[in-house]
Amino acid sequence: MDADHIPGIDPTSTPGGDGCAECLAGEAPGWWFHLRRCAACGHIGCCDSSPAQHASGHARESGHPVLTSFEPGEDWFWNADTQQFLDGPAMSPPTEHPSAQPTPGPAGKVPPDWQRHLK
Repeated sequence: MDADHIPGIDPTSTPGGDGCAECLAGEAPGWWFHLRRCAACGHIGCCDSSPAQHASGHARESGHPVLTSFEPGEDWFWNADTQQFLDGPAMSPPTEHPSAQPTPGPAGKVPPDWQRHLK
């Protein structure tokens, strides 16, 4: 299958923000470990190691199962329905959160004992 035509991946979609949309909107706990980008619509959510797991929640609720990393140096895709990695096309930039965005983030919201809260 042509990598530019994988169901669930729209390489022209752009990221919906610089951090997890739900955490930044004030949903508890309000911080994340790593960020994931919806490969269909660009929604940015927090990873499954993060306390709230907003990226997987978006995948379930939206019917957009394919996620890609929004972390520097990572370019993998993950199908949340099949629980499998897959190859995909280059996505529209930016392909990672801003370098000023700390990991975990966002700045000022991460508890001092953040490692204890990872799933």
